[in-house]
Amino acid sequence: TAPRFSGRVFSATARAVWTRQLAGLVGSGLPLERALTALAEDTETDRQRELVAHLKSEVNAGSSFARALATAPREFDEVYRAVVAAGEQSGALGPVLERLADDLEQQQALRAKVVGAMLYPAIVSIVAMVIVIVLVTWVVPQIASVFTSSKRALPMLTVGLLALSAFVRQWGWAVALLAVGGGVAYVMARRNEAFRERTDAAMLRVPLFGRLARGYNAARFGSTLAMLAGAGVPILKALQAAAETLGNRAMRNDALDALVQVREGAPLASALAGKKRFPGMLAMFARLGEQTGQLPRMLDRASAQMSAEVQRRALGAATVLEPLLIVGMGLIVVLIMLAVLLPIIQLNTWVK
Repeated sequence: TAPRFSGRVFSATARAVWTRQLAGLVGSGLPLERALTALAEDTETDRQRELVAHLKSEVNAGSSFARALATAPREFDEVYRAVVAAGEQSGALGPVLERLADDLEQQQALRAKVVGAMLYPAIVSIVAMVIVIVLVTWVVPQIASVFTSSKRALPMLTVGLLALSAFVRQWGWAVALLAVGGGVAYVMARRNEAFRERTDAAMLRVPLFGRLARGYNAARFGSTLAMLAGAGVPILKALQAAAETLGNRAMRNDALDALVQVREGAPLASALAGKKRFPGMLAMFARLGEQTGQLPRMLDRASAQMSAEVQRRALGAATVLEPLLIVGMGLIVVLIMLAVLLPIIQLNTWVK
């Protein structure tokens, strides 16, 4: 078995880089054992060096490279191992590893662009929330205490803000505790497959974010299926492995159901066309691929188009959300300032 580690040895980016280096060495004609020796000497951490040395010892002992990778399933998933196995069986390990590295890098690029597009609105939202909480719980009570001693009635906006401030100071901890408890309960409940499938299916119906999730998962599924089919993996095994890469359980179950239909003799395009959670583009390109005998190439094209669409939508959403969040934050601050200034204006009127 592989050496045990407390955490992951390779990050997703490091695994893509390592695969690219291995592909270059093997593709240049270097035997696998020597390529692994060279990579072991060039690793960034001791844990990576230990893992690569372990893989090399497994290969030296007579195991295939795919079987050696299977001893470290946390680092090399089923898709990775299936592609490597297909490359070994076809005698084209170098080109197959190059394709695998391309796929890993594309997945990383897509994930980074989607996360990057959503990061700024998320940061603005968190900062806005912190500012509002500080204003409501600390600034407003100090300023408003000057006016509460007065016997005159305060403006409704000020009264409402003071009530909100009192509630947050008295019960804010309970609300925070409930939120954390609800989050933990939700995470625990998602360990139940039926509940997780229902929540994932509901997520796909959320405006904007649902379309992003559908596009992202479909692009990853299409890319993985294209890579496996192109490497020579049988279509049923390729479908099984590609389905396992889907993070959304509802879409994964649809993919597995399509697998059953293909096993029973249905064309891949027909099986996918019946799954409405998958974009129609995927089934359309699959049909073209089956008709022309170029299924991997057509699936690759569909994946590229869906990835571009996901990036476009994520950037568009971020572009719209940024000004909306800033305007929303400005309105909240204006309301708080009005609640503070109205009693001052009222006080000046009384003095006159």
